[in-house]
Amino acid sequence: MNYRIPYLLLFYIISSMAFSQNKKFTYTQFDVTVALTGNPNRDEVDPYTNKKQSFFIPDGIGSKFGYGVHYNKWIAIGLHSGLNWEWSSKLVVAPVFANFRLSPKISDETRITLQAGLGKAIALGRGNLIGDYKKISLGIQTDDDLVLFVEVNHYAIPVNRRGDSGNVSIGLALISF
Repeated sequence: MNYRIPYLLLFYIISSMAFSQNKKFTYTQFDVTVALTGNPNRDEVDPYTNKKQSFFIPDGIGSKFGYGVHYNKWIAIGLHSGLNWEWSSKLVVAPVFANFRLSPKISDETRITLQAGLGKAIALGRGNLIGDYKKISLGIQTDDDLVLFVEVNHYAIPVNRRGDSGNVSIGLALISF
């Protein structure tokens, strides 16, 4: 029970900072991602174009939505959920997680965005498979609150005789402050 105290304290501090401002302190975020995997035929030449095949190929799609509080677009904490579909693993996962976000400015119009998420993942259509979910992403945010990012997801769900699963993806997020 004591492990929740630091998280509640952090949430209280961020909430109190956000509530003390006379501005809007909430945000919503919508992400769309494409999971990538290494191409097993990357060294072969395409017979139609006579070029080497691409190094990465798509291996799934995902989408997430979140809502939370922020302080000056710089620090945020929220609750997010969505769906991730991995084609090669034949796995559809619904993660529900707390998302912590840091976005310091690197220029007048640009921010670098680091997000970390921790929660639970539910495998859909696989019976009673529930496991831990972790994610981390790094991206570039423009002034119009559009983020281009790279994300790593990890599911502690035993799938296809492996103890866990996950993916690396690229994505686009729209944040409304």
